[in-house]
Amino acid sequence: MSDNGKHPDEKKPVILLVDDEDQFRTALAKRLAVRGYEVLDVNNGEDAIKIVRHKNPEVVVLDQKMPDMDGIQTLRELKKIRPEVQIIMLTGHGSIESARLTGKHDVFGYLQKPAPLDDVIEKIEGARDEYRYSMLRHEIPHIEEKSIKNWLIGVQGSRPGLIILGALIFALIYFMPPSDRLKVLVTTEKGSATEEKILGFSEYRKLKPGQSVSEYYVERAGLYETIENQDGTKTKQPLGPDAAMKRAHVMIGVLVVAALFWATGAVPVGISALLVGVLMYFFGVLPPDGVARAFAKDAVFFIFGVLAMAGAISKTGLDRRIGILLLNPSTSILKMCLIFAPMVAIAASFLSEHALIAFIAPIFMMVYMGAVRVGGISKDKALVVMMLLTLNYACNLGGPGSPAAGGRNAIMIAILGDYGINLSFGQWVMYGLPFVPVAAIAVGLYFYLWGRNKIKIKTLNVAAAVKRESDKIGKMTADEYKTAVVLVGLIFLWSAFSDVYGMGGPVILALVALNILGILRWKDVQAIHWDVVFLYAAASAMGTGLAMTGAALLMADAFVAALPTFLTSSAAGLSIATSLFTGVLTNFMSDGATVATIGPIAVPMAMIAGASPVMVGLATAFASSFAHMLIIGTPNNAIIFALAKDYETGEQLVTTKDFFVHGFIVLLISFALLWGWVILGYWQWMKFPV
Repeated sequence: MSDNGKHPDEKKPVILLVDDEDQFRTALAKRLAVRGYEVLDVNNGEDAIKIVRHKNPEVVVLDQKMPDMDGIQTLRELKKIRPEVQIIMLTGHGSIESARLTGKHDVFGYLQKPAPLDDVIEKIEGARDEYRYSMLRHEIPHIEEKSIKNWLIGVQGSRPGLIILGALIFALIYFMPPSDRLKVLVTTEKGSATEEKILGFSEYRKLKPGQSVSEYYVERAGLYETIENQDGTKTKQPLGPDAAMKRAHVMIGVLVVAALFWATGAVPVGISALLVGVLMYFFGVLPPDGVARAFAKDAVFFIFGVLAMAGAISKTGLDRRIGILLLNPSTSILKMCLIFAPMVAIAASFLSEHALIAFIAPIFMMVYMGAVRVGGISKDKALVVMMLLTLNYACNLGGPGSPAAGGRNAIMIAILGDYGINLSFGQWVMYGLPFVPVAAIAVGLYFYLWGRNKIKIKTLNVAAAVKRESDKIGKMTADEYKTAVVLVGLIFLWSAFSDVYGMGGPVILALVALNILGILRWKDVQAIHWDVVFLYAAASAMGTGLAMTGAALLMADAFVAALPTFLTSSAAGLSIATSLFTGVLTNFMSDGATVATIGPIAVPMAMIAGASPVMVGLATAFASSFAHMLIIGTPNNAIIFALAKDYETGEQLVTTKDFFVHGFIVLLISFALLWGWVILGYWQWMKFPV
């Protein structure tokens, strides 16, 4: 083992020395080489720039006073080329002015020569740690040792092996000939003797009599081809079923590749989101304006607005006041998991679950950052995962509690209404609310059992930590009062008028109001995590493409065909089957699109089987809240992912892998409780409307 802590067989850290004193530079280079570093040395700034461009050192030890191009000029050029490289300014002219220049020009540290070798090495190792954090902030992949295997595996945000695998999978799906079943589904006409085959098409109610899925899709998307007639004239005619089926294959390929990339971090989140749009553009799923509209949905503006609003609330300190109210019972980690979780889940049944996440997640991050500072540690990943994902999944599981919990519930009520079944608000609450606290407690218990031996900070009084942070800033300021008024108005608009103005309109209005009041600046808006906004835009666009092309219909149809007879012979069996498919599919599509796709299949299937369509329909809607595994599944996941970054290092504390691993387990817990506690439990003693 070398003195700098690396095994002799591992790649040596690369250090660049830049000093015009040849004797000093050569001697220091030799001494560092003995300590296990790969040392490059030059005597001027111009050569240093060339070395940094081509050799990519982690740390540059730079002399401040050099002829021609001095250290500060060299520093500026190096940072333009590689902003992640760490600079240690080493000079014989140490002074207050040197220290001032150090801070002004983003230098990692300052040493006056001649400095003891141990001090130089200590500073270099600190700079190397900061180099890795800087790589994360600038989204630059860092592979310790170069080899074909390591290159293929890559690192978070750059996994070439998975990128190649994704390209091969997409090509395989694209060139695969369409199945006979897909041909039947996209060519069956509404009103024909076999129209039951297409009842699951999300736009079924908009089909004209005699119109097929492919004809509707081509007309709605405006997909035409130009035909040259025998007389030389040209006419436009709609694309045929073959073109529609090819685009359905494209969307299935997009779904698979996007899921693969999002789950594994093969490329940065924002890039994978843009890839969805690229594939939809260049394979003609929708015309350019259509793709743009699919990306710019109300939910996307909502995500953007919530992230900016969360920043404004945190900026004023209002988040600490809200935290005292909501987190008062959380005097220990166990109480946070078992008391706070069901409380916030029930609240999410009646209020905007996304808004609750946006308000509370920054508070949890504030408590976490304070706890690790007090504990004298750099990070406690298990603690931050436990806190944020307990909050996230508790809010997700508030969805079944009432019709007010989300648009997906309204969609199911509308589908039931199409079949003459009117379900009241109170009836929904009676069927769904008992599930919510039980599920939230189960999830809280899971995270407590998982994390209690992994967390470094064993005792954490969240309520006290929030109160301490609140006490630090004293009484409420005028900006806090203004923000609170805007926030109350926003919640009122969401609660009373979301069916008219959507979720995005009110929050954009709130941002404008905060700017007029002098609280929110444009630079604050620019600072939000735009990658998450693009991510959710891509999920919305993908849901649109899957639904319109008939790809979602094909997947739903394949699921129904695969059901064993014992599941289709009873209301409970059908409820379990449809909830299983809904719960899986909602991780890849928006919850509303999932219910719109499966609901029209589930309800008539229940009626044909003589089962309660309300039971089957509610089970479908409830399971659409189980989007736990991928960031795209729900705005809740996207907001948590965006906010779960270390304020100082920029490190992503809750990763896509955390969502996938814990989300899978929470998904199993959710299914177990829906089936055991609800469908086979208290629903067996309840009456359902006919």
